[in-house]
Amino acid sequence: MTEDVRHVVIGLIAAGVGAALGWLARSYLWKRRLRRKQAFFGLPENSESLLVVSRDAGGPDLMVRRHDVFALLELSALVKDCGAHAQVVAHDTAQQGFGERTEFCVGGPVANRRMAAHMVSLLPGVRVNNDPEAGPDRGAFQIGSERYRLEPGMTEYVVLARLTAGQGEGARPVFLFCGQMPVTNQAATRYLARHHERLARKHGGTSFVLLLKVVNSGAYGPDVVELVGDVTRAAQTPLPNPSGPRNSHRAP
Repeated sequence: MTEDVRHVVIGLIAAGVGAALGWLARSYLWKRRLRRKQAFFGLPENSESLLVVSRDAGGPDLMVRRHDVFALLELSALVKDCGAHAQVVAHDTAQQGFGERTEFCVGGPVANRRMAAHMVSLLPGVRVNNDPEAGPDRGAFQIGSERYRLEPGMTEYVVLARLTAGQGEGARPVFLFCGQMPVTNQAATRYLARHHERLARKHGGTSFVLLLKVVNSGAYGPDVVELVGDVTRAAQTPLPNPSGPRNSHRAP
């Protein structure tokens, strides 16, 4: 074997070893990211999850609002990426506790009984104004001492929460997407899909409650979302009896 041939063979071997090492490194990083994602969502390989949605008014069949359908598509993609399975159920047929299967609950407490039950037991510091009469506080969120008013199409709020209900490390989480308008539910699921890695690094496997603001949905749909803040402590602290003035947040 000549010197030139030897150099070629050594180069090919080195290139093959480098490619193999690069493939192993990428495979390791991909698997580590997948494990972190599965842990954050409580979705190990081949596990089951629930997607709980409101029924659209008008019939006994499970008719889902358009924006809630888009929200389910966002969530279904997350579940599939984890190698898990999802079952879509109506809010009034989901009769199980929490901690056994990961649950994604979409919709406000008026149209979604399951959401209403979760908010009473898991988010006692959040109150939604369901007054049927028109007024500036109709649909407003109260979180602790703060009130967040709805301005349809301009400023709309949504609560995004990951909760484990004190069930311990092995418990599967409940994700809540409770918005003032249907478009905000889709905005919250999209926000979770885009930022779940950052949220997992910050919160790990603990519970958190975020308040998001959807800006000018009339023009931008669910795409322009701002994080108002982490309201975990206020949302999990029971509200006092209604009395006295509260701070209100409105668009400038």
